[in-house]
Amino acid sequence: MAKVGIIMGSDSDLAVMSKAAEMLEEFGIDYEMTVISAHRMPDIFYDYASKAEEKGIKVIIAGAGGAAHLPGMCAAIFPLPVIGVPIHTKTLSGVDSLYSIVQMPSGIPVATVAIDGAANAAILAAKMLALSDDKLLDKLKVYKEGLKDKVSAKAEKLEKIGYKEYMKQM
Repeated sequence: MAKVGIIMGSDSDLAVMSKAAEMLEEFGIDYEMTVISAHRMPDIFYDYASKAEEKGIKVIIAGAGGAAHLPGMCAAIFPLPVIGVPIHTKTLSGVDSLYSIVQMPSGIPVATVAIDGAANAAILAAKMLALSDDKLLDKLKVYKEGLKDKVSAKAEKLEKIGYKEYMKQM
């Protein structure tokens, strides 16, 4: 199965980005994960982004906070899809990261998910890979049906015990 690269600018992003890894594992998608800084190690970053396709990586999920240049720089170099994950920051609550990732110039798109939305980034990567993988597509359909079942079970419980008791159990 095609590989996904998960990269982040700092190990402080690992708690968020690990959610992408967990979701990819759920779908059985091979991935690699590393910390790489476009600012502090530009030569190593460039080497990673320019050789990722040769290594079989089909999608890069890049998490970044603050100025959040990592996803955009990946998209400038890597010819396949890049999904940006804006990371929550203390100063601006991740809005700075979101704007930095989503406001790419014409010709250099970065698919962007919600602040700290690494799990959704992995699901989006899985959907991209499923365009040419029917088994993965079937797994995505099962996953989506599971989401429906979880919500239905919660609705049934709420209706059965009432909101006050439900809130006590949350």
